[in-house]
Amino acid sequence: HFSEWKYLYFVNASVQEVVFASTTGTSAPCPAAGVPPVSLRWYLATGEEIYDVPGIRHVHPNGTLQIFHFQPSSFSKLIHDNNYYCTAENPSGRIRSQDVHFKAVLREPYTVRVEDQKAMRGNVAVFKCIIPASVEAYIAVVSWEKDTMSINAEMSRFLITSTGALYILDVQMEDGLYNYRCMTRHRYTGETRQSNSARLIVSDPTNSAPHILDSFERREVMASHRVELPCKASGHPAPKYRWLKDNRPLEPDTRFRQSVTGLLIERTHPTDTGTYVCEVWNGYGNAEVVGRLQVKEPLKVMVSPRKVKGSVGSQVSLSCSVTGSEEYQLSWYRNGELIYPSNSVRMTGQNRENLVMAGMAKSDGGAYQCFARHGKMSAQDFVQVILEDGTPKILASFSEKVYNINEFVSLSCTVKGTPEPRVTWTLDDEPVVRDSRHRISHYINAEGHVVSHLNISQTQVPDGGVYRCICNNSAGTVSYQARINVRGPASIRPMKNLTAIAGRDMYIHCRVIGYPYYSIKWYKDSNLLPYNHRQRAFENNGTLKLFDVQKDVDEGEYTCNVLVQPQLSTHQSVYVTVKVPPTIHPFEFPRFSIGQRVFIPCVVMSGDQPVFITWQKDGRPIPASLGVTIDNIDFTSSLRISNLTLMHNGNYTCIARNQAAAVEHQSQLIVRVPPKFVVQPKDQDGIYGKAVILNCSAQGYPVPTIQWEYSKGAGVPQFKPIALNSGFRIEVLVNGSLLIKHVLEEDSGFYLCRVSNDVGADVSKSMYLNVKIPAMITSYPNTTLATQGEEKKMSCTAHGEKPIMVRWEKEERIINPETSRYVVSVKEIGDEVISTLQIMPTVREDSGFFSCHAINSFGEDRGIIQLTVQEPPDPPEVEIREVKDRTIALRWTMGFDGNSPITGFDIESKNKSASWDTAQKTKDVSPQLNQATIIDLHPSSTYNIRMFAKNLIGKSEASNELTITTDEAAPDGPPQDVMLEALSSQSIKVTWRSPKKHLQNGAIRGYQVGYREYSSGGNYQFSVISVETTGDNAESLVLDNLKKFTQYGVVVQASNSAGTGPSSTEVAATTLEDVPSRPPENVQAVATSPEVISLSWITPPKDALNGNLMGFRVIYWANLPDGELGEIRNVTTSKPSLELDGLEKYTNYSIQVLAFTRAGDGVRSEQIYTRTKEDVPGPPAGVKAAAASNSVVFVSWLPPHKVNGIIRKYTVFCSNPHPTVSSEFEAAPDVFFYRIPNLSRNRQYSIWVVAVTAAGRGNASEIITVKPMAEAPAQILTFNRTVTTPWMRDIVLPCKAVGDPSPTIKWLKEINASPAPVVIDSRRSVHGNGSLVIRTVKAEDSGNYTCVASNSFGSDKIVLNLQVQVPPDQPRLTVTKTTTTSITLSWIPGDNGGSSIRGYILQYSEDNSEQWGNFPISPSERLYRLENLKCGTWYKFTLTAQNAVGPGRISEIIEAKTHGKEPQYSKEQELFTSINATRVKLNLNGWNNGGCPITSFTLEYRPLESPTWTTAQRTSLTKSYILYDLQEATWYELQMKVYNSAGYAEKRLKFATLSYDGSTIAPLVKAPNVSEKNPAGGEGLKMMVTISCVLVGIVVIFIGLLVLRRRRREQRLKRCKPLLKNTRPAEPINKQQQTLRMHIDIPRAQLLIEERDTMETVDDRSTVLLTDNDFGETQKQKTSTVTHTVHYQSLSQATGPLVDVSDARPGTNPTARRTAKAGPAARNRYASQWTLNRPHPPVSSHTLSTDWRLPTPRVAGSVDKESDSYSVSPSQDTDRARSSMVSTESASSTYEELARAYEHAKMEEQLRHAKFTITECFISDTSSEQMTAGTNDYTDSLTSSTPSESGICRFTASPPKPQDVSRVMNMAVPKAHRPGGELVHLPPYLRMDFLLNRGMSCSGTSRGTASGERAAMGQACLEPQKSRSLKRPSRMAPPTPTEAPQASRDPGAQWQPGSAATLPHREGSELAQAAKLSTSQESLLDSRGHLKQSSNAYAKSYTLV
Repeated sequence: HFSEWKYLYFVNASVQEVVFASTTGTSAPCPAAGVPPVSLRWYLATGEEIYDVPGIRHVHPNGTLQIFHFQPSSFSKLIHDNNYYCTAENPSGRIRSQDVHFKAVLREPYTVRVEDQKAMRGNVAVFKCIIPASVEAYIAVVSWEKDTMSINAEMSRFLITSTGALYILDVQMEDGLYNYRCMTRHRYTGETRQSNSARLIVSDPTNSAPHILDSFERREVMASHRVELPCKASGHPAPKYRWLKDNRPLEPDTRFRQSVTGLLIERTHPTDTGTYVCEVWNGYGNAEVVGRLQVKEPLKVMVSPRKVKGSVGSQVSLSCSVTGSEEYQLSWYRNGELIYPSNSVRMTGQNRENLVMAGMAKSDGGAYQCFARHGKMSAQDFVQVILEDGTPKILASFSEKVYNINEFVSLSCTVKGTPEPRVTWTLDDEPVVRDSRHRISHYINAEGHVVSHLNISQTQVPDGGVYRCICNNSAGTVSYQARINVRGPASIRPMKNLTAIAGRDMYIHCRVIGYPYYSIKWYKDSNLLPYNHRQRAFENNGTLKLFDVQKDVDEGEYTCNVLVQPQLSTHQSVYVTVKVPPTIHPFEFPRFSIGQRVFIPCVVMSGDQPVFITWQKDGRPIPASLGVTIDNIDFTSSLRISNLTLMHNGNYTCIARNQAAAVEHQSQLIVRVPPKFVVQPKDQDGIYGKAVILNCSAQGYPVPTIQWEYSKGAGVPQFKPIALNSGFRIEVLVNGSLLIKHVLEEDSGFYLCRVSNDVGADVSKSMYLNVKIPAMITSYPNTTLATQGEEKKMSCTAHGEKPIMVRWEKEERIINPETSRYVVSVKEIGDEVISTLQIMPTVREDSGFFSCHAINSFGEDRGIIQLTVQEPPDPPEVEIREVKDRTIALRWTMGFDGNSPITGFDIESKNKSASWDTAQKTKDVSPQLNQATIIDLHPSSTYNIRMFAKNLIGKSEASNELTITTDEAAPDGPPQDVMLEALSSQSIKVTWRSPKKHLQNGAIRGYQVGYREYSSGGNYQFSVISVETTGDNAESLVLDNLKKFTQYGVVVQASNSAGTGPSSTEVAATTLEDVPSRPPENVQAVATSPEVISLSWITPPKDALNGNLMGFRVIYWANLPDGELGEIRNVTTSKPSLELDGLEKYTNYSIQVLAFTRAGDGVRSEQIYTRTKEDVPGPPAGVKAAAASNSVVFVSWLPPHKVNGIIRKYTVFCSNPHPTVSSEFEAAPDVFFYRIPNLSRNRQYSIWVVAVTAAGRGNASEIITVKPMAEAPAQILTFNRTVTTPWMRDIVLPCKAVGDPSPTIKWLKEINASPAPVVIDSRRSVHGNGSLVIRTVKAEDSGNYTCVASNSFGSDKIVLNLQVQVPPDQPRLTVTKTTTTSITLSWIPGDNGGSSIRGYILQYSEDNSEQWGNFPISPSERLYRLENLKCGTWYKFTLTAQNAVGPGRISEIIEAKTHGKEPQYSKEQELFTSINATRVKLNLNGWNNGGCPITSFTLEYRPLESPTWTTAQRTSLTKSYILYDLQEATWYELQMKVYNSAGYAEKRLKFATLSYDGSTIAPLVKAPNVSEKNPAGGEGLKMMVTISCVLVGIVVIFIGLLVLRRRRREQRLKRCKPLLKNTRPAEPINKQQQTLRMHIDIPRAQLLIEERDTMETVDDRSTVLLTDNDFGETQKQKTSTVTHTVHYQSLSQATGPLVDVSDARPGTNPTARRTAKAGPAARNRYASQWTLNRPHPPVSSHTLSTDWRLPTPRVAGSVDKESDSYSVSPSQDTDRARSSMVSTESASSTYEELARAYEHAKMEEQLRHAKFTITECFISDTSSEQMTAGTNDYTDSLTSSTPSESGICRFTASPPKPQDVSRVMNMAVPKAHRPGGELVHLPPYLRMDFLLNRGMSCSGTSRGTASGERAAMGQACLEPQKSRSLKRPSRMAPPTPTEAPQASRDPGAQWQPGSAATLPHREGSELAQAAKLSTSQESLLDSRGHLKQSSNAYAKSYTLV
């Protein structure tokens, strides 16, 4: 069974083609193997075993066939494009593989390309990679790129099909931005190609018929594989598809499905073969694709039966079935050899698929293969036919056995063999005869073995003996024998005589029958055998063997003796005759040569006679033709040849026969012939790669051997034997010629043919093989690189026979070497020809395939050189993909790569302001990327970005430069230098600088200031305040409403549009100590003595101290008896009690106690009053005594300075020293005169006076002496003193005089330092007692009054200083601080009117409210803070001081605004977050609350064509809001109003929803402003006419202005020169432009200039150019351009120091304070108002009592200066100042006229519903004299006037405001001075009428010039500018140019709304008085007694001056 372990098999039988690149070579293992290991051989398909060709082809020992890479010139079709097969052989047989086609692919130039495609948006685009047909089979599309980004499966809309096409589904517009290219790879060379870049042209969908994009004509596919049948079309609407097969609709099959690309068939089946039609249609047309699908099955072969075992001589039948094709050729192979039909071999069937072989021989076993071939396909199958050895083998047999007589005997033999063996039986070497007792039977058992039985019945003794079964067939014979014993008498069968051959062995058998017997012995000549070594007796079976029989010894009789019983034996004899065979004496033929004679005897030396001798030659009888003579004599025979020839050569045999045997002896006769050339070798040529036979043949005998030797090269030959075992390339043919199957170059050389046969001398001959080399390109660069612009040389080295011609081609065009850029040079080096193509210089177009062709007589070769001209790449096209705060994502499209792979990209980015030298460089970005993100950028920075592409050659030019600004990011750094400064007890000023510039990450929009309380129990959450940035580096915020004396931690965060940055480090500060907020409680005061008051109180609670208690302050003052207040004193103590000492005795003290901290004094306690105890009074202040006669003396005295109690009486002492007599006289306490009568004449008396109180008598006055005398000179007892009285009372100035005779009294009043007699009139009279009585005293009555008393003996005088107390002057009220909820006021008291100020009344009101609140304030206060005010609200304030006389004049109304303003929408914020077809998302984060919390907002929207507004929401402000359910593709109007306590802001704009497909709709077209009723043609004509007129008008006006300009320039400049008076000198006038520049200093104000219907905010230090045209008399047209220049530097002062604006506006520029001129130190206390005059022409240089201002619309986006308020009085007159905040149309100096005006006003129609406000005051009975206000002089605003009665000082008529217009424009509107608000005005001290009133004629004449054209009151050079509101358009008619002059001429004309607002002009007669401030002559009534008409319907105020 060893054969079962022998088998063959195929490893990879499917390999049928091996394609490889010539540049790589290939190797293929033999696809067969076996056990035991096989020997593998390769053959050509022709059956020729292949040979090795060094370096070209080689078979490795393991059976691998290798074909090496080779130059194209070495291509051999026999080797490189041929069919091969291999065989595998081992003892089990030999199999051959299928034919394997080895095909070398030579390198060819090719390019791939892609064409631009067009597609509609939403459709499909198909790009195909177009590959040349010559290489299409070898090229595969490996990828597609979009720009440089490889398209992969993750890109859902991009699909690469199995055929390599690129599908773009659902084409978008953005798809047209990219370049598309395909990448291919050569399957065998590995070469890759990149196609050109193609673009996709995307268009909007348009209705169109289908257009086929992708189709097929024929597809072949192997069964069970999947196949795509492409069918894709474009069209709109999207086309539909239907597939048909063989003109019938496709049957439903799960294997078929329509895909994006077409029809996809899974697991194809042969039945799918057919014609397929793809029908495509839409509403606009149809198209179809028709193609054929061929489903091919692989050929499959199966041989049956699979297991074939046979034996020699048997018949074998094999069948071969083929599937996969109906057409094929079939062939049978046995052990690799083709089987042909023969007698024993039959092939049946249509394709000879049945093989029947009969009579199988042993050699017929092995591998049987069936090959089926169809086209290029082949398949095979094989079975191994095992032929077992057919020689019979006995498997079972019988054994020796003893039987009894008549017993049945059955013997069997089981035998196997092929063919079926035949069995015969013998008994004792005699055939068994079949009879009734002997039966022989045969049968075949299940195993196929032959079983033969011999059955013997009724056995007899003769049946015993040796039985043998003999099995034989054609394969051989086998036998088996055993003895069968039958019991019975023993006997010996009769034996025949035998003949033996001498020298051989012989057997003699003694056949014994019967059983038992005891022994069998042989005897010869009575000698028991054996008796020598050549005899051997087998006692058990009676056989005798004689070895090497010898006649003499062994011939004779032999006897077999059998002992049948112990004493009985039997025997028989046999005679053996020995015959002797002949013996030939050996003979040999000696060496003979041709022509010699030969005699050879054959002698039989021994053997039985007769002997017969014969001869044979070469096994056959010797023919007679050879002439050989044979002589036979007795026992000899001789052979004679008389003439030897070559024909006699051969083996001669002598055969001798006798009865014994035939013997023979053989000897070879060789006729030796020396070698001789038949064909001599001679020099010859061999062609490289071809076969060549080197002829050499010779003759001789023995046949000579030919040996070839070789000497390489052409030098002196050094021959060496040729190895012939090197792969069969070289072999010696039968005739001796040398075959070189594949000539190599190294085969060139000398060859020696050497012939020898050992007869004579060897002969040899040499020849030279000249290997002719066909022209071969042996060396050339496959690819070579050149750098553009440089010289490039390419060389081809050609090898071969000369001459060789080399030519160059560029892509199949022969290069003309004479071309300017091409130079071809050739040089020979040895055997090689080097041709060099020089290109100078290289250009981009040189890239491509060059070929050098070498040609000679023996062949042609070419080398293909791919020249790649490399250059630095083209720069990429860079675009922005995404911009964020710190990153910019770029995408780029790669340009031409310069034919050198892009090694990377460099990205450079720099700050816009920097140079590229400092750019940040990102180098070597991977070339696989087409996008990158630049990181670590700085937010909100503008960067320039550019890119460079790099390859190995260099760097591209810079790409297009992008300028990108990164988005803002939340700041990365905190604000710097956060410092806290406690400003007050409730405010901390936080100052900081903006974050470091590089950390701001954008424009800092604002800051978040977080603060929290540090103290225990405080809230540890930060409270956050948002503030907008001022733009300065230094920012500040005052935190208000903090707890007093509390530590706060503050952090600051900067924020920009992107968010809020990090917090600064928390900085702590403590609010300043504040004054205690509550007074000490339970203040008790007790007078303990006349000079001491003991005080005690309770300390305020700690939470009311607001700081560290430093002590207590006791404020006290004496309430003097005359009603005046004593000096206010204070004393401090640290304890809650105090004794006040050193007080005035018996004085009523007002006492207040306060606690104080470092911050100052706290709240005072309520005044308590305590009187000190009485004490004795002080001495009278003065004493006078005068003699009235010779016996009477009058004494007068003054009360004591210190009364110290209630004067009970006065005691007058009169003393006469000689004798010493003292008299006392008592006087009443209210009497200060005493008459002492009865004195002695001329005696000297001492007199003094003592005051007496309840405490006793006080100190005596000074002692004076007096003498009573006759003729006493006049003396005045009244004292010089000051008399104080409230005004409006009657006053008596006493002057008591005595003398003898009685003196006369005369009163003088000092006027201008010189006394003048007092005028006696109705108000002034002198009583009889000399007193001067002044009734209803007035302020002007004050002064020094001298009373002169005289008589004939003398005179006396006294001076009384009369001081008239008037109500106090108005305080100067200013705002010192504002917060969002509080305003702090401070004031400087005015003149106290001669009486101590007893307190203040503060009144306040909201701006738009008539309700006033008031607060009483202590006289010692100078500061007051109003709390809990509204945020962002204007308030009005007045302050009135009170003294003993009463309340004084009310201060001017000042206004201040709490912090905060209306909401604003940030310009940087986009309102619309997103817009789609039906929804809009609004970003409400852009609303800034302006510092005041937003209370509500209203949002309304409507479609533009709809009149109905939809209110979306009315609620609190959220971060965003979404408008739903909008109409698609519709323009909407949206308006928002956002409210806070400061007001509201409105934002109105338009937006459009998108259409359903996401596209935008057409923008709004501004329709011409014509009536819709007019036809379209009329509109166009009207518009043209309008435009033409406007243009003509502009040209005319412009020409007119040019003509007038030169004529009027000098005049205008003269007129306006006064404007520049007291200002900084004007800049030099530009001689070319002649532009007048005015410089006005405006500290931190906002100047609004309206220009071309636009507003412009001029901030600090701005310069506004005022051209000289601005001073023209003609009115400006709207179309003309106006330029202003205002430089704020200094402002002159007309009548006094500039108001201390820094008090009113904290934090503003104190320039005004510094630049104010210091006025005289002293001024009249009534001149309490300062008037600021602006420069005017001389005629109008007086001060207006009226505040005329033009309302100027507020600029959107203008910044309100928080806490700006102004305290200024525009006129000298107090009452006028009091009304300065209202529009005063006229002023009157008489009460009567004002009263009549009041009465008339109440009757006016337009004032019927007006609200009248009346201010009463004391009215003078005489007109006050007005003083001229000089430019730099101070004047008193009032001269002396005596108060008489109260009456109307002012009334204001305020009609209801209309509702349809919020403000009336271009009208003198009474408004308080304020910044911001709806109307932005300059502060009054900055008003410049020449800036606000432009276009009015400039009055430049001198004072007093009469002209009706000129305005008298404050008229400036310019007319008021026409203004417009940014909020609501004015519905007023536009002014005509004539309105202003008309208004100026007619003082009674009403001002038209919207007209140029001028002041009412005065008549010429009044101009002379215009220089004075007096307006008394200007009546409020007209000539009819009616009120003069005013244009202001809003407020009328009439003021008494």
